[in-house]
Amino acid sequence: MFTLTALPQSASKQDLYASLAQQLTGLLHGEPDAIANAANMSALLYDLLPDLNWAGFYFMRGSGLVLGPFQGKVACVRIPVGRGVCGTAVERRESVLVPDVHAFPGHIACDSASRSELVVPLIKDGKVFGVLDLDSPHPERFDEEDRAGCEQLVRIYLDASDMAEGFSGV
Repeated sequence: MFTLTALPQSASKQDLYASLAQQLTGLLHGEPDAIANAANMSALLYDLLPDLNWAGFYFMRGSGLVLGPFQGKVACVRIPVGRGVCGTAVERRESVLVPDVHAFPGHIACDSASRSELVVPLIKDGKVFGVLDLDSPHPERFDEEDRAGCEQLVRIYLDASDMAEGFSGV
């Protein structure tokens, strides 16, 4: 049985992401199913990253993104590539950190309480298979440490998960 280990609020972001990486590695060890791994990773992040109101995945299906496993309020189901923060991350093939979503052109407001967002694309073997999307009700919640930490967590997810079966990449 897996047990979550929360760090004290006084822990540094570096320590927090090191702990998350260690826990995610253990949680996903030996499980190649990408959907199961996304579900567990969403729960881990939602439980242990402070000040989130949404944590989850969108996966490429055909020419756009489709909602995957997540934690939080109900969400938009389909997002075209190039639209919103998630679609922009796919189009740019890089993480997008948005301090104030109201200032982001074309932001898609699935939850009006969201104020900042971090989206990390799932890139494996040169293809984008989807995104990890994190939302916060606090402006400027995410910074470069969060971006780097979440990019490391996405690499752990991609190394553990078989993206070949049932996923389209662009």
